[in-house]
Amino acid sequence: QVQLVESGGGLVQVGESLRLSCAASGSIAGINAMGWYRQAPGKERELVAIITGGGDTNVADSVKGRFTISRDDTGSAVYLQMNSLNPEDTAVYYCHAVAGRGNEYKYWGQGTQVTVSS
Repeated sequence: QVQLVESGGGLVQVGESLRLSCAASGSIAGINAMGWYRQAPGKERELVAIITGGGDTNVADSVKGRFTISRDDTGSAVYLQMNSLNPEDTAVYYCHAVAGRGNEYKYWGQGTQVTVSS
């Protein structure tokens, strides 16, 4: 089992920045990748960015160039640096982790609200 706890959300103005953090605990040695998804009101949850244990990243086109995903050396934390925020970035942001040989174990955090006000 893996537990994920997000922090760092909040209310910001257009153009400002936020840094989200996600701390993993439990069986973290089995984690293959961690990332961030978001869900805006009335919309489906969508991938924002992921990072593998080897450091490979995949970032959604909608945030490429503005958001950066990183992780600590122990693999127990992942971060999302969000710059040049706009109202379309308003959503609940969820930390996600996958584990197991076939990535069959999927874990979610409780979510953190990000609101960008114009």
